[in-house]
Amino acid sequence: MSIKFNQCLLVGVCLASPSWVFAAVKEYQLVIDESTINVTGKPVKRITVNGHFPAPLLEFEEGDDAVIRVQNKLKNKDSSIHWHGLLLPGLMDGVPGFNGFNGIGPHQEFVYKFKVRQSGTYWYHAHSKGQEQDGLYGSLVIYPKDKKPLAPHEQTDRDYVVMLSDFHEQTSDQIQNNLKISAEYYQDQRETVGDVWKQVKRDGLKATWAERKMWNQMRMLKTDLSDVTGYTFLVNGKTPEQNWTGMFKPNEKVRLRFINASAMSFFDVRIPNLKMTVVSADGQPVKPVNVDEFRIGTAETYDVVVEPKTSHYQIEAESIDRSGYAIATLHNELTSMNHGIQMPAPRPRSLLTMEDMGHGSMEGMDHSTMDHSKMNHEAMSNMDHSKMNHEAMLNMDHSKMNHGAMPNMDHAKMNHDTMPNMDHSKMNHDAMPHMDHSAHTNSKAVTAQKSDQIAYGWANASTPKGDKALQYSDLKALNPQTDTREAESELVIRLGGTMERYIWTINGKKFSDAEPLKVKYGERIRLKFINDSMMAHPMHLHGMFMQLENGQPAIDMPNKHTVIVPPGKTVTTLLTADELGEWAIHCHLLYHMSSGMMNKLIVANVTDGKVSTTAIQSTKNTQTQTENKATVKGDTHAHH
Repeated sequence: MSIKFNQCLLVGVCLASPSWVFAAVKEYQLVIDESTINVTGKPVKRITVNGHFPAPLLEFEEGDDAVIRVQNKLKNKDSSIHWHGLLLPGLMDGVPGFNGFNGIGPHQEFVYKFKVRQSGTYWYHAHSKGQEQDGLYGSLVIYPKDKKPLAPHEQTDRDYVVMLSDFHEQTSDQIQNNLKISAEYYQDQRETVGDVWKQVKRDGLKATWAERKMWNQMRMLKTDLSDVTGYTFLVNGKTPEQNWTGMFKPNEKVRLRFINASAMSFFDVRIPNLKMTVVSADGQPVKPVNVDEFRIGTAETYDVVVEPKTSHYQIEAESIDRSGYAIATLHNELTSMNHGIQMPAPRPRSLLTMEDMGHGSMEGMDHSTMDHSKMNHEAMSNMDHSKMNHEAMLNMDHSKMNHGAMPNMDHAKMNHDTMPNMDHSKMNHDAMPHMDHSAHTNSKAVTAQKSDQIAYGWANASTPKGDKALQYSDLKALNPQTDTREAESELVIRLGGTMERYIWTINGKKFSDAEPLKVKYGERIRLKFINDSMMAHPMHLHGMFMQLENGQPAIDMPNKHTVIVPPGKTVTTLLTADELGEWAIHCHLLYHMSSGMMNKLIVANVTDGKVSTTAIQSTKNTQTQTENKATVKGDTHAHH
C-alpha cells in the first residue's frame, strides 16, 4: 500500500513540476587534432575538431544540461575551449590559469558540464596560445525552449549561421614572431610617394610636411587599421570561390546569424539590394532595427532577418582595411544556380585622423593648446610628444586647403563627393616602394584601389548616401533590464601599447605584470574603457553581460559581452557583478591579447579597501568635467 502511495506521490510531483526538472542532457564529443587542409591551394597543417576545419556547429536549447567531452590529441601542446558569451560556472569557462582550470594536456580529456541558461547566437574557441587562429573555433547556437521565437518579428522559415573568419597561410606563431620583429611587418597598404604628392597639390607643401612630421614623431601610420594582412576571408570555412550558399523559397523569411570568429579582422557587412533587420546583438535580443549594413568587430555577433524578393543575393563582408571580402550567397532553390560570385570593387580605405588619436578635429585645431596630459604615455612609450614640433604644427598652412569644397570639415561625416580635386585614378600602385610582397603569400589580399575618393576616420565605412548603417545607439534591449540601479563605483580600464615593441597593455601593464582587478559581488559598476592607442579594441568580458551606455534609458540598454572601443575614444558600460569567480577581460584581437592586453576580473565578497573600483561619489566632479570635454560614449563611438 505504501509502495503504491509513494508511486502515486512521485507521479503527482512529476506532473506538477516545471519542465526544467526534466531538462534534456545534450552531449557532444569533440576531438582536437592536427590535419592537413587546403584552403588557398597550398596544403598546410592546421588544428581540426572531429576532422573539421573550422570546428563543427554545436546546437542546444535553453534549459539543456550541456555535457561536452573534449579530447586533446595535439602533440606536446595543451589546449582549451572557451564558450564565448555563455553564462556558466568559472571552472567551465575554459581559460587556463583561471578558476582552477589548467587547460587540457596532450592526450587528456576534459568534460565541460553546465546548465544552458540563455538562448542566442554564440561561438567557441581556444584560449591557448594562437590555436584560435589555427582553426580551433566554431559556432554555437542556443534556441529558445521548444524553439519558440521570443517575439513575432523573430519568426522565420530558415535559419543559417554565417560565421566570418580570417585564414592565413602562416601559423599564429609565425605571425606573432613577425609582429615582434616589426609591428609594420604586414603593413602593405601604407601611403606611397604618389599619395604624398597628391596631398602636396591639395594642401600645400608646408601643411603636408608638418602633418607628416607629426605622424612620424608619433611613430604611427595613418593607414594602420589592421595589424595583419594577407588573409583569405571565409564564410563558414569557405572561400569566396567555394561560395557558401543558403537556400530559400519565395516569400520566406530567413534568419542569418553573423558571427565574427576572426582573429584580427573587422568587417563591414551588407547584402546589396536586400534590407536587413537586426534582431539580436551578442546573442541578446534587441528591438528590430532596419539597416543596409553594419560593422561587426572581432568576437561580436549580430542576428538579422531578411525577406528575399528576387532569386539571388550576394552577402558581402569587407575587411575594414579594404584588403578583401568574405563572400556568400542567398539563392532561391526553385531557380537554377547559374550565378557565380562577383568580387565587388573595394570601398575607399579610411585614413586615421588626429581626431582618432583623441586630438579632436583637424579643422581649426589650435595645436598650441593640444592637451597630451590625458594620454597614457607610460602605456605608449614610443609616443613621445615631448619631441613633437608644435611650432611647425602651429605654422601649418591651411590656406591652401580647399575648405570651400569641404565645408565644416568633420572627417567622420565628410561628404567625399564634394572633394573633386582628389584624383586617385592615376595612382601607380606598382610604385609602392615600401610594400614588401615577399612577406605575404596571398596576393589577393592586395587589391587595387579603384575609387577616386578618400575616407577619413576609423568609423567611416563610406556608406552610400541614403543607406542606413547600424550604430550602437540604435540598439535597444527587447526585454526590459532587471537591474536599473545607478552605478555605485567605477572601474577605469585604459587601453594602450607600443607598436614598436608590439606590447599591448591595460592600465599601463601587460597581463604578466598586472595585478588582478577586484570588484565586490553584487555591486553595480561602471566600466570605463579609455583607448589611448591608435588601434580599435573589441573588449570582451567573460562570464557576464555588460549594459552598453548608448543613450538609451537604463531599462532599455542593450546587453553586450564585447564592445568596440575606437582609437582615441572612451566607451562606458554598466555591470552587475553577480557571477562569483575569476573572469578574463581582454581585447579580442588575438595578437593584442597574447601581447599583453588582458587582465583577470575577480568577483568576490571583498571589503571596500581591497577593490579596484573607485566610489562614484568621489569621481562625480572630475567625471562631469571629462564628459564635457572629449568623452564619447557608446551612442556615437563605433559605427559610422
